[in-house]
Amino acid sequence: MRLDLTGKTALVSGSTQGIGRAIAAGLSAAGARVAVNGRDAATVEKVALEIDNAFAAPGDLATDEGTRAVVAAVPAPDILINNLGIFGAQPALEITDDQWRRYFEVNVLSAIRLTRTYLPGMRDRGWGRIQYIASDSAVVTPAEMIHYGMTKTALLAVSRGFAKEAAGSGVTVNSVLAGPTHTGGVEDFVYELVDKDLPWDEAQREFMRLHRPQSLLQRLIEPDEIANMVVYLSSPLASATTGGAVRVDGGYIDAILP
Repeated sequence: MRLDLTGKTALVSGSTQGIGRAIAAGLSAAGARVAVNGRDAATVEKVALEIDNAFAAPGDLATDEGTRAVVAAVPAPDILINNLGIFGAQPALEITDDQWRRYFEVNVLSAIRLTRTYLPGMRDRGWGRIQYIASDSAVVTPAEMIHYGMTKTALLAVSRGFAKEAAGSGVTVNSVLAGPTHTGGVEDFVYELVDKDLPWDEAQREFMRLHRPQSLLQRLIEPDEIANMVVYLSSPLASATTGGAVRVDGGYIDAILP
């Protein structure tokens, strides 16, 4: 199987670290020219230099001004990966209105803005790939971060709706349901929920045992494992997959997921 994206331009939102960076590197390895995005211009420039065939597209996509800056840098991508997202633990009854709004604006509205901007051009050109990096939290809402789960559930609806808008055009729109993934931010999150004195391997196992006991994989997923699926869905080989919610979640015990 050859995943060849030579001649394609991709934008990956929130791609200076973690899953986003792994996706940017994976798309580059498949031949795509990749726009690296993040809020801090210096960090974006640094990461873009570290990935072959990448360039910087800094801007805060949670704002109109930041979105305009990114669109100016990447006017007509062939591939859009809506990866930008924030997460954190918070007791359900202590989540404020401002926090609910912030999570929606960053995790959902940023993706809607980019899709609304780029989908018409992709449709006119007769080819495009749009993906939303959702989460298993979209369908198995974590008690400790229901505001995050809400945004990921919303992305499933958004992606399905835009897939219908793109029907018959050669543009595919999908969600990728990522499971708990091993990134620096997730390490911090894990230590918010388990004993901070535990070595990382023990902390990871304790987190999975206490907070994700339904996982069949019983470990955190590596970012490259998410990226592999995203690169495939970005390729011409995935031309018949659209409107879907594709699981890279490590499997679930007795759970019904899309």
